[in-house]
Amino acid sequence: MTDSLARCRALFASGRRVLVGVAGGSGSGKTTLAQELVRAFGDEHGCLVMQDSFYIDQSARFDGDGGSVNFDHPSSLDFGLLESQLRALREGRGVEVPIYDFATHRRLARTESLSSRPLVVVDGTLILDAANVRGLFDVAVFVECDEDVRFNRRLERDVRERGRTPDGVHKQFFRQVKPMHDAYVEPSKQHAHLKVSGVEPLEASMRSVLEVLSQR
Repeated sequence: MTDSLARCRALFASGRRVLVGVAGGSGSGKTTLAQELVRAFGDEHGCLVMQDSFYIDQSARFDGDGGSVNFDHPSSLDFGLLESQLRALREGRGVEVPIYDFATHRRLARTESLSSRPLVVVDGTLILDAANVRGLFDVAVFVECDEDVRFNRRLERDVRERGRTPDGVHKQFFRQVKPMHDAYVEPSKQHAHLKVSGVEPLEASMRSVLEVLSQR
């Protein structure tokens, strides 16, 4: 892995800007992998863009956990804005990333400034389903993981970090997350350059991604 890291750093030093997409089901481990990729190169050379920042404001329609608002359908996300911001980052320009409040389901008025870096890592369940976004990636990674593992991880995260109820998480997962995963997320892995496991050691996935990245 050391050799791959060195080759990647040389690539960035040459002035190359690289976009990496890390996709997979909710709870697959994709965010952990995406964060580790950025950490490996440091804030000076890498930045992370989260699909979750680009939810459309749903506050007027939200009717409870597991209700009628389907947050896992592609239409719930502003992929046009994500595309334009990724293009700007690739061109070396900074962007104002929206902030989505999961407690109120609102897009806040304030934004978060993000400067361009040589490595831009994008994390999201549907980023390989959206043709306008996936076409921007130099490397597209899909993290594979069994459904029961993904559900348990999502249950723990949503209750702990997003103020959700266990019953609401269960309803949403099996009424919306699973059907949308089967319809959109899982089929999108055909567009990945690389597939890695979400249950094997993180080091193994990092080694595989860095090897592909270093050859771009």
